[in-house]
Amino acid sequence: MDPARETSDGPTPPGPRELLDASTDAAAVVSAAGVVLGWTRGAEALLGHPASEVVGGSAARLVAMPDDPARVAGVAERCRAGMGWSGLISVRHRDGRTLDVDLRVSASFRIGEDECFLMSAREQRQQWSVGQSVLDGFLTRSPIGMAVMDQQLRYVWLNDTLERFGGVPREQRLGRRLSELLPGLQAAAIEGLMNKVLETGVPVTDHEYLGWSWADPHRQHAYSTSFFPLVDAGDSVTGVCYMVQDVTERWTARRLLTLVNEAGTSVGTTLDVMRTAQELADFAVPRFADFVVVDLLEPVLSTEGHGAWLTDAGPASVGPVMRRAGMSSVREGCPEAVARVGDRAGFLPPSHDVNLLVDGEPVLLPVLDPADERWVAEQPERAAKIREFGLHSFIAVPMRARNTVLGITTFMRSLNPVQFQPDDVLLARELVARAALCVDNARRYTREHTAAVTLQRSLLPQALTGGTALEVASAYLPADPTGGGVGGDWFDVIPLSGARVGLVVGDVVGHGISAAATMGRLRTAVQTLADMEMPPDELLAHLDDLVLRLSAERADDEAAHRSTTAFLGATCLYAVYDPVTRRCTMARAGHLPPVVVAPDGHVSFPELPPGPPLGLGGMAFEAAEIELAENSLIGLYTDGLIEGADGDMELGMSRLGDLLARSDTDLSTLCTSAVRQLVPVPQPDDIALLLARTHALGADHVVSWHVPVDPAAVADIRARATRQVAAWGLTDLAMTTELVVSELVTNAIRYAEPPIRLRLIRDSRLTCEVADASSTAPRLRHARSTDEGGRGLFLVAQLTARWGARYTADGKIIWAEQELP
Repeated sequence: MDPARETSDGPTPPGPRELLDASTDAAAVVSAAGVVLGWTRGAEALLGHPASEVVGGSAARLVAMPDDPARVAGVAERCRAGMGWSGLISVRHRDGRTLDVDLRVSASFRIGEDECFLMSAREQRQQWSVGQSVLDGFLTRSPIGMAVMDQQLRYVWLNDTLERFGGVPREQRLGRRLSELLPGLQAAAIEGLMNKVLETGVPVTDHEYLGWSWADPHRQHAYSTSFFPLVDAGDSVTGVCYMVQDVTERWTARRLLTLVNEAGTSVGTTLDVMRTAQELADFAVPRFADFVVVDLLEPVLSTEGHGAWLTDAGPASVGPVMRRAGMSSVREGCPEAVARVGDRAGFLPPSHDVNLLVDGEPVLLPVLDPADERWVAEQPERAAKIREFGLHSFIAVPMRARNTVLGITTFMRSLNPVQFQPDDVLLARELVARAALCVDNARRYTREHTAAVTLQRSLLPQALTGGTALEVASAYLPADPTGGGVGGDWFDVIPLSGARVGLVVGDVVGHGISAAATMGRLRTAVQTLADMEMPPDELLAHLDDLVLRLSAERADDEAAHRSTTAFLGATCLYAVYDPVTRRCTMARAGHLPPVVVAPDGHVSFPELPPGPPLGLGGMAFEAAEIELAENSLIGLYTDGLIEGADGDMELGMSRLGDLLARSDTDLSTLCTSAVRQLVPVPQPDDIALLLARTHALGADHVVSWHVPVDPAAVADIRARATRQVAAWGLTDLAMTTELVVSELVTNAIRYAEPPIRLRLIRDSRLTCEVADASSTAPRLRHARSTDEGGRGLFLVAQLTARWGARYTADGKIIWAEQELP
């Protein structure tokens, strides 16, 4: 040791430069086999061995520690991985002394064929010493509170910081227990931890707790405390030292984050405005406040309008119209409230007007004084409630989302003695901001859902009539608003010629306004195609072409907007019932088969050719015909009715059949009851059910004659028809009927193929039909003044309610209908 470095108190501590200087470190190169290959002068100076005594020998004889092969292997493996190693080991000096050195081992490298390691070491030096005065000043002024307790947990020593934390002078603490001084700091639990440390000698670190102290009796603080045993020279525990730190800010930030995360899962669980407002109030009580009210502007609660509705309201405005959307209290029944949920509640704190909502800045009143003249003058009823229930602190936060004013949320405290602080405003603002987004989402969805429901209901038939052929009833339920939204289910009853009636039910893929609009287009198309007297299979083929065109249009539109939802599809079932023959012809496009209940209660689901869903294209549709006894019940429905919670379609169809097999005579009651029992709770899909009870037209309502292919037979057929009309008591229609029969029969004899038949049908209208074996379509033309003929069909069209032609398997039928007087 350098004599110049010696002092009377011992060696002088090395300076910082020497601590960081590695140029004098001992270094050696050791092979993987533990043989010393290189030895520096620094190594000779540290251990006293010259290179001639060490090089070529084993490095193990220099280590003054027991052999530990596992540790050596682990160090070697780490160095081979290129990471190196450092640690403290004991080595043996040439004179027999043991030295503690900091050893560093490099990553492995090769010298020739040998794997080697470079090792460097330096002796641990004496650290700087700290004077007692410096140590005393550090302990006393440390920002961390510290104390020493004896084995009876009485204070022996404490620093200034701990004295300040607790608000109890040092003289009153010494010799007394924590539980005697600060019972509001969970003293019993803390002393239990200290006893555990005394018994086990195991420290307890970072124990967090909440409590009040005499230093700040009106505000709760969070503390983090660690406890350590005090051990004497004989390893006996003589007391406990504990250190405490005020972590209120950290705890508040963590609480803020936790509350905000919890609010994300508790507020906005549904797309319902009122429900969302109530969830905000319920979440904040009692976590944050003792009484919470949520007041929303009336347009927010309606399904009309959007945007910021307060842009025209200035300071002179009488105030916006708001309604109470939600409230919650620690007291049952919310007795603090002036208004109930649903009531008008235009509450703004005194001295604030509508600009509070427009500007969107929260209002904090740490101390709420009911005697304040502004409250007494502007809110006398609320001032009385504040006084009665001890409401003492107040935060009001305007609700805004997407530049839209929604309302205001008010938080108050009464049982909780702690006043609201500026940090609480941050939490209130965050809670309200999240709830405002949920309210706005719910408002937008509700408005769109209502528009879609209104659109769909307007597109569905407002009144159904099956004439004398069918008694009909229907039920429709839109999808649950919290599900996928309004779907595209539709149904219709279409009067056809010859007293026949068309029944249709369909389901468009998707939900929302788009599905409802598509449903309207398809329903209109079905009505148009049905009026053209198309049989069910041909009608579905034309409808399939329409869906393909709509899909192509939608694909072009979606491509322009870079969307991938262009596919449009639908299912449909179309049936035509003829009350004269009591036969029903049906075809379906991917839809479920109808349910048929015979008069004796037997339930069946006719086996119809399945047919592909509409919109696939390139596949044919097939029709099937069944005979229905009079007073049979036929039901058409969509899949939402029978899916149920279990999703078992066959079971759902069986349930539907059992419900419809009852002997209820009121078809509307039967329809409503079946839907209610099959769908007791809202479903994510639309539900439609169309029921029809069949009737037959007997011989007294239908008469027909064979028409000879002879112009002379026209007079006889015309006379027969006239007499039949008179026999039915329709004398007023006799002349028109005579003219219609004369024209239609004459045209058939002149231009058509035999056999020719004339049929008169009396139900809700008088129908005249002429059937022939020709497929040539009649053509209505306007004759010129010089033409001798060509006015027959024009006169028929003018004298009857409507006329037309339909094709059959044997030819065609020309028909004309007259309204009964």
